[in-house]
Amino acid sequence: MTRYLITGAAGMLGRDLQAALAGRDVTASDRTELDITDRAAVLAGVVGYDVIINAAAYTKVDDAETNEDAAYAINATGPHNLALAASAAGAKLVQVSTDYVFDGSATDPYSEDTPLNPISAYGRTKAAGEAFVLAEHPAGSYIVRTAWLYGEHGPNFPKTMLKLAAARDTLSVVDDQVGQPTWTADLAAQIVALLDSDAPAGIYHGTSSGVTSWFGFAQAVFAAAALNPERVTPTDSSQFVRPAPRPSYSVLGHDAWAAAGLSPIRDWREALAVASEQGIFADR
Repeated sequence: MTRYLITGAAGMLGRDLQAALAGRDVTASDRTELDITDRAAVLAGVVGYDVIINAAAYTKVDDAETNEDAAYAINATGPHNLALAASAAGAKLVQVSTDYVFDGSATDPYSEDTPLNPISAYGRTKAAGEAFVLAEHPAGSYIVRTAWLYGEHGPNFPKTMLKLAAARDTLSVVDDQVGQPTWTADLAAQIVALLDSDAPAGIYHGTSSGVTSWFGFAQAVFAAAALNPERVTPTDSSQFVRPAPRPSYSVLGHDAWAAAGLSPIRDWREALAVASEQGIFADR
């Protein structure tokens, strides 16, 4: 029986990975149980596992601008350690990465082999993590880039919009950043499908099909909650200046899935409708 180790298992994606792997031999580790920045601990901790899925990440994008060393430890040193350990143990490694490894200046979906050009500290640290994984364990690793994640087990954009909707008559949301809203449950299922297949090692883009802006996403969240989407009005990023620059175009191409004989993740609108029906955005 295949033995799985999930690092970062207490996070939004980690929780959904546990659900997607229900019934299998899974060890779910958070940072208190396995600190991925500790090489000796990682080398010892992965022994006996066949698959390691690294869902641990420093994701405070703005904080990373002034805490790049802390972000690097988790986003780069951690994957480096895991890749070394996976290679030594003969295990497969899934490294979850991000659209922030690109600069966001494209006008067509980023292919999996597009050269990286991060414009933020967070993006730089995630790009470094990818490079370490590809250098240390290329034949046994999957890099799965994702973006615009939301899910039941963490703070996320739809929950924020619905909380604001309860307090305000109207909301202004940026319309000049576009991407692919992705439900962590869908991403977790896609990662499991990737591991269960004979797909070659390499880079895959784990984002929903379809494209929208944050404004369009917000309107869809309102509509799914039976609220009037006209309460959401468009604005531009100049109205929301933040420490870390955001990629304005975060659309990732999905060609690697087809090449591996797998379907990409479903359309973001379909996923949002199901997620809303399941009540995952309600306060718990």
